[in-house]
Amino acid sequence: MNRISTVGLVGIVLLLLSMRMAWCQNTAVNWKKVKVLVYTKNGKGYVHDNIPNAVQCIQNLGRQNGFSVDVSDQPTVFTEANLKQYTLLLFPSTNNDVFDTDAQRLAFRRYIEAGGGFVGIHSVMGTERNWDWFKRMIGGTFAWHPKFQKFTIEVIDTKNPSMQGLPKLWQKEDEFYFTKDMSPGPTVIMANDLTTLNQDEPEKVKAFGGSYTKLYPSAWYYNFDGGYTWCTTLGHAKTDYETDTTFIRHIFQGIRYVAGQVTKIDFSKAYADSRDTPIR
Repeated sequence: MNRISTVGLVGIVLLLLSMRMAWCQNTAVNWKKVKVLVYTKNGKGYVHDNIPNAVQCIQNLGRQNGFSVDVSDQPTVFTEANLKQYTLLLFPSTNNDVFDTDAQRLAFRRYIEAGGGFVGIHSVMGTERNWDWFKRMIGGTFAWHPKFQKFTIEVIDTKNPSMQGLPKLWQKEDEFYFTKDMSPGPTVIMANDLTTLNQDEPEKVKAFGGSYTKLYPSAWYYNFDGGYTWCTTLGHAKTDYETDTTFIRHIFQGIRYVAGQVTKIDFSKAYADSRDTPIR
């Protein structure tokens, strides 16, 4: 009996060690091999003034952690030949149509199908609002937000590597984004608390909140169509990217999470021949 108990205990210990090793392998990133493209083009309409601050923030994170950062607002960068060098693409508060041609959209889509990564910040939710595939990839599209204010954010998956070290309850001033055309695929890991919004527009909050009565999705990941995505609706203020260490950690860990998933960009796995090819 004692021998069986000992063997069982050893087995449990080995299992726990293997789980920890798997977690470490998932979060460990060889930053010297990571290359990020930060894409900043906006379509017609509102353009966030936080974009230069976000770019500088990502560049600082690159210098601090040893990964490469390219920045462009030119949609001509979206070719397979160019995109294959990047571990992930990052869209900081992009809005409306950010591509000039469907050929560029197709190159973007095929990059995701090839195993590429994507990180979207804040108004990325309002990007490419007329492209169903893109909306599926990021989890939906922008619907409405009340005025900039303080509210509470709750981490609902504390074990996810991208949530590591964030406060379980985080009070922050930001824009509370509501989403429409929501995709059922993404895994939500952080949510805004509806009950902590001010009561200036309760009817709109109720209408756009739909069946959500307390927590509303604010950050999620999605292994979609061959690629790996991570999005957050937070990040409106310029100071978020300059002095808010919690928010900067939030963004860095999103980058780290996606970079840890991407292994190789292999366009032989891409299958779409148009921007709207049915998803396999």
